[in-house]
Amino acid sequence: MPQLSVFKKTLKLSATICSAIAITFSSQSAFALKPEKTTLKFGFIKLTDMAPLAIAKELGFFEDEGIEVELEAQANWKVLLNGVIDGQLDGAHMLAGQPLAATIGYGTKADIITPFSMDLNGNGITVSNSVWAEMKKNIPQENGKPVHPIKADYLKPIVDKYNDSGKPFNMGMVFPVSTHNYELRYWLAAGNIHPGYYAPHKGDTKGQIDAQAFLSVTPPPQMPATLEAGTIYGYCVGEPWNQQAVFKGIGVPVITDYEIWKNNPEKVFGITKEFYKKYPNTTIAVVKALIRAAMWLDADNNANRPEAVKYLSKPYYVGADYDVIANSMTGTFEYEKGDKRSVPDFNVFFRYNATYPYYSDAVWYLTQMRRWGQIAEEKSDDWYKKIATDVYRADIYTKAAKLLIAEGEADLKDFPNFDTETGYKPPQSEFIDGITFDGTKPTEYINKFKIGLKASQVL
Repeated sequence: MPQLSVFKKTLKLSATICSAIAITFSSQSAFALKPEKTTLKFGFIKLTDMAPLAIAKELGFFEDEGIEVELEAQANWKVLLNGVIDGQLDGAHMLAGQPLAATIGYGTKADIITPFSMDLNGNGITVSNSVWAEMKKNIPQENGKPVHPIKADYLKPIVDKYNDSGKPFNMGMVFPVSTHNYELRYWLAAGNIHPGYYAPHKGDTKGQIDAQAFLSVTPPPQMPATLEAGTIYGYCVGEPWNQQAVFKGIGVPVITDYEIWKNNPEKVFGITKEFYKKYPNTTIAVVKALIRAAMWLDADNNANRPEAVKYLSKPYYVGADYDVIANSMTGTFEYEKGDKRSVPDFNVFFRYNATYPYYSDAVWYLTQMRRWGQIAEEKSDDWYKKIATDVYRADIYTKAAKLLIAEGEADLKDFPNFDTETGYKPPQSEFIDGITFDGTKPTEYINKFKIGLKASQVL
């Protein structure tokens, strides 16, 4: 028995020593990653998918990392990007295509990177009441409601009628390199409606060459008013601006981006490459806070979403009514007024590895830039790979995630396998046109489309 007592004391002492070592190691890690810059300003656009920034601030996740963050709404995506480039903003909620476009020099040339993907899905395509009334005549019904997904095939006769009468069929999207532009173009082309080409090498950046539907830029919060005024007949935008059209009775969302491409990447957090070089610890601290915010947003089957909506409805964040934001953020989506359906994955912030900056996501955006002429000339598969790895910084994300796991703030099983992850998702086939995308074969992918430039074609 005395021996057993001594053994127990030895075990207890060993546990104490191990605990002390762990605490020391943790303190050393925290000290080693002390942020170089502790006061930061981040920009955002008034959309619900800026939520990780708002939550990281409101719940003190930034503060836990030793940084103080000011969040400032921006007038539009161009102003936001310029703010990051010239240093007025330290980083921002960005369109996934913005860091890529800046890096390759489409529009403003700058070295922008992303170490964090902010969400999946979250967009919709809305048409005016008059256009919907015409579309609805040909859409199959089930239990008195339209069968989804609604393809652009049902819009084509209306577009053709406008074109035959010499009247342009105008639609809105938020920015030339936005997900919304590419999703709207993808949906239209899948329905045999040509959305037009860009030809920057010829000085043409309107994107309307050979167009049957004419797409132009409208800032997200102005979409409903522009639709109501009759300037455009439909648009693609993020929430809450599709649901706003329903609440105001001025339009009908016909499809979500989840139905165009299941679990598509949407926004990213963007910084300059120089910012990361100068402030690596600060960058990792920011990513850690954003990962925690994303985890909170998706925890317990979206149980925290009502609380998140309260924050987002504040005038200094999204500023739309609580009910408008909640319509999509809490797992539902309303199409025609009264036709509210369960769409639990309309907004995804963490599950399905939503926060990991996959190279294949970057490649998809680049293929669409090439398809529609924003990238004017043929590029090799290796070129796509290089741009993707230069801009989508999975290495930074991995450092932040591993620290959270070591600190007990996150679980290893909730992340990609960092030892084997290549950054390329398996081939994805859940697109509205059934075409499979393999991020490792961009040239082959581009050549599959009926409408769009082939990989070697130059306008």
